[in-house]
Amino acid sequence: MSKTYKATGINLKAQALGESDRIVTILTQEFGLIRAIAPGSRKHKSSLGGRSGMFVVNELLIARGRSLDKITQAQTVKTYPGLAKDLGKLAASQYLAEIVLSQALSEQPQQELYELLNEHLHRLEDLPTGESYGVLACLAHAVFHLLALEGIPPQVQICCLTQRPITPDLEDPNWRVGFSIAAGGIVGLEAWENLRKEVVKKPEKSDKPVSHPINPTYQTVVHRQELPTITSRLTAQELLILQQLSQPEIMQISNVNNANWLSVEQVLRQYAQYHLGRSIRSATLIDSYFAANHDATV
Repeated sequence: MSKTYKATGINLKAQALGESDRIVTILTQEFGLIRAIAPGSRKHKSSLGGRSGMFVVNELLIARGRSLDKITQAQTVKTYPGLAKDLGKLAASQYLAEIVLSQALSEQPQQELYELLNEHLHRLEDLPTGESYGVLACLAHAVFHLLALEGIPPQVQICCLTQRPITPDLEDPNWRVGFSIAAGGIVGLEAWENLRKEVVKKPEKSDKPVSHPINPTYQTVVHRQELPTITSRLTAQELLILQQLSQPEIMQISNVNNANWLSVEQVLRQYAQYHLGRSIRSATLIDSYFAANHDATV
C-alpha cells in the first residue's frame, strides 16, 4: 500500500491538537470521511492555516500514519467566504455539515454526498445577505435531499396508514394533516382517528395466539396495527412545501412565509434526528437567528 495518497475533499470539522496543529475531518470524493493532521496550521504564517478552515475544498496529498494520517500538501480549489458573513447562512451550513458527518462512511467513495453538499452550500452562499426566508428554504431543501440520498426520506405524498395519496386543500384554512416520525411521514387524520377508535375498542385482542384450524399445534400470532404518535399537524401550505421539496423551484414560491418554512424545518429536523440517532446541535443557532430577527416565535 502506498505511503501517500491524493484526495479532493471539503473540511467539515477541525479541532486543535498540541500547540500548533489541527485535526481536520474531511469529506472526500475518493475515500469518504477521513481525519488527518494539518501540521502547524495554527501558526500565524502557516500555508495550511486557511486551507484547514471550515468548508474549504482542497486537493490534498496525504501521508498515511499509524493512528492519524497527515496532510503534506494542500491546494485550495474552492471556498465559501460568503457563509461566514451571514449568521443564518453559517448556522445552516454547520447544520448540514452535522448531518453529512452522521451519514458519511470512511474508506468508501462518497462522490454523490460530496457533490450534494457542495451544491447546497453554493446555493446558500448565493442568497442575498439577510434573507432569512431564503436560508430556511435552502436548509429544508438540502435536508430533504440528504435524507433522500440516505434512503430515508419522509413519506409526504401518501398516507402512511392507508397508502392513499393526500392532496392539500389550499382553499380551507382549517385543513390539517398529521405527521408521524415513527410511521415515517404524513398520516391522514381521519384514518388515524379511525385506527385510534379500533385500538381503544379492542385492546384485549392484540397479540393473542390463534390456533390453526387444521393443525392445533400450529399457532399464528396476530398483531394489531400500532397507533402511531402524531408529532405535528401541518397546514395545507406546509404539506405542499414538503411535497415539492425535491424540486429547487419550491424556493421561488412567493406566498410562502417564514412561519411555514420554520414549521417544515422543525418537522425535518425532528425526523432527521430520530433516524440519525443524535441531535443536531447547530439547529439551536437557527432558532437563535430567527428569534433575534423577530421573524417568528421559536
